[in-house]
Amino acid sequence: MDESFARILERVPEYTAEIRRLEDILLTNLVMVAEIPSPTFGERRRVDWMLDRLSEYRLERCSTDEGGNALGILPGKTGERNILLVAHLDTPVDENLDHTVTIQPGSVSGVGLADNSLGVAALVTLPLVLNALGVELNSNLIFMGSTRALGRGDLGGTRFFLNNTDEQIDLGLCLEGVRLGRLSYASIGMLRGIISYRLPDEYDWTRFGAGGAIVSLNDIITRILEIPLPRRPRTAVVFSSIEGGGPGSKVPTHAELQIEVRSDSGEIVEELHRRIANIAHEVASLAGGEAEFEVIARRRPGGLEFSHPLPERARDILTALELPPRISPSTAELSAFVDRGIPAVRLGLTSAEDLDEEHERLDIEPLAAGMAQVVGLLEAIDQGCCDHE
Repeated sequence: MDESFARILERVPEYTAEIRRLEDILLTNLVMVAEIPSPTFGERRRVDWMLDRLSEYRLERCSTDEGGNALGILPGKTGERNILLVAHLDTPVDENLDHTVTIQPGSVSGVGLADNSLGVAALVTLPLVLNALGVELNSNLIFMGSTRALGRGDLGGTRFFLNNTDEQIDLGLCLEGVRLGRLSYASIGMLRGIISYRLPDEYDWTRFGAGGAIVSLNDIITRILEIPLPRRPRTAVVFSSIEGGGPGSKVPTHAELQIEVRSDSGEIVEELHRRIANIAHEVASLAGGEAEFEVIARRRPGGLEFSHPLPERARDILTALELPPRISPSTAELSAFVDRGIPAVRLGLTSAEDLDEEHERLDIEPLAAGMAQVVGLLEAIDQGCCDHE
């Protein structure tokens, strides 16, 4: 271990006390951004809010790009490298839900906090944290609130920026609300889609096997579960949701199944895509219906090796903060960096309870350590400690 990184490891635990002095500002930013509804494709109000905060904190070139992302730059002393910091602005929350945030002793509760209001709040507060700690980097920091990350957005904002920016992006950090200690440096292969099943208006209900759209979707699920999945490469099929039917005794003529295929192998993902599509069409033809398998998101497997200096230094920093690293692959913004061959990691910021519930609860006390890990890793990157030889 070189001396410069050893000094970083000594300082990182000390950062938490100073960061706690800025806790009120971080929580204020969290409340403000979390109370702005931001469904995928409807992030404009959060974009405007983020640009206002970055301008207030005196970042340069605060603007949006053609992908709708919010951007600002904190120039480095030499500006020889560019580090991209990303937090997605959209949340998987119905905009009509109550977005009121409640701060209680030791916790914050509300909707969409973990995914990803806290990541955005931490991102916009980071310039103040760096200033309070007296940390001046040589590298430029590019702050980006990305749009269209979730669902049908398919990482659209991050992909657009990385594919169109004139800046050379050397490394990336992706910030997520939870969980503290989580470290992702590789992406798994993934395909997310919706199987839509529909019966025609003139459907013959006297035919053998007639049972409605939900019954046919159930047949499709049963057939998919019969597909043998390998243990290596790791592979899974996840049924996310099924929707169809309504009140009363009317037989449903339309239903939808959301499904996700995950694997360490891109070839297996594509093979399962083909098999599932064939199953859907076969069941539909036998029952006299129509099936469509629409793909709404894809990820390619890849990323850094366990021994790469970037995740290795991230693990060392977590250990210095007495936090056990939780290694897990990602299908979020990190995947866009993987596609461009840019070294990047994804970090969580705090612990939580009741995730994805209407009043999920984030813990306040661990936030200082969550921010300290980000600062420490930025210093390590800036000093070349994370470069692959």
